[in-house]
Amino acid sequence: MADPATRRGSTTARRRAASRSGRAARDRRRSTRPDTGLFGPESVTWRVHREHLMWVAGVRALYLQALHPRVMRGTFQNSALFDRDRAWGRFVRTTEFVATRTYGTTAEVRRTSARVRAIHASLTGYNPDTGETFRLDEPEGLLWVHCGEIDSYVDVARRAGILRSDEEADQYVAESRRAAEVVGIRRSDAPASRAELTEYFERMRPKLYVTPEARRGVLNTFNPPFPLLLAPLRLAVPSLNVLAFATLPAWARQLYGIPSPPATDLAVTLTLRALRPLTALLPRPSVPPSTQP
Repeated sequence: MADPATRRGSTTARRRAASRSGRAARDRRRSTRPDTGLFGPESVTWRVHREHLMWVAGVRALYLQALHPRVMRGTFQNSALFDRDRAWGRFVRTTEFVATRTYGTTAEVRRTSARVRAIHASLTGYNPDTGETFRLDEPEGLLWVHCGEIDSYVDVARRAGILRSDEEADQYVAESRRAAEVVGIRRSDAPASRAELTEYFERMRPKLYVTPEARRGVLNTFNPPFPLLLAPLRLAVPSLNVLAFATLPAWARQLYGIPSPPATDLAVTLTLRALRPLTALLPRPSVPPSTQP
């Protein structure tokens, strides 16, 4: 019969072997599981971002983000979006960034994050109203851009019926905190629900106003520099932009000096609901083959 010390040694060896075997099995599972990045096919984010109506949300986000004077002036002074010879390339890079952030692998998201953060860290803006020079990676500006984007996506998706409940809308906002980290926002600083988004905008409203740069930016969206092959799309742009503008909250439309008749919100919601089945007939944006839901 083995002595107690021998038995203890044998038991310890078996436990270590079992632990190594368990780690190896977990590693094998990880190696065969597709890397779906920040969200994955079960996320609300993937379902929302594959809808063509999100183009309306993207334009709405631009109009909302433009109401922050520092953000708008920093964009105007540094972005190629206001240079017609370079604007299309800048637009394409922005859509590629959103696609990578949404569907990219972990490594792709990390590379994109490092590139975007480095660009923002190297740029400054000037506010002629206050005489201040500011960095484009200042936390307030980054959070404003993030919240303007997420509020626009969740508002259009909820009104169009893409997000089927308030709980799903809250889940989308909560998931978006992962996207906030990509540009350098602390997850704890980003809103985690629609209620927190609403509170954030209430706090920010006293700081918002329409600058000349914002008005020029809005006008530029009605005459985008499409490549020749996409020139026919110009016909749809005015209607898309008017719809996007009408989805803004009433206080934002009023800052732009646009009246908000009582039936505006209802009419916009009904329009979005009617458009969704029509846009569903178009090919959906592709996602990596290994991560198809």
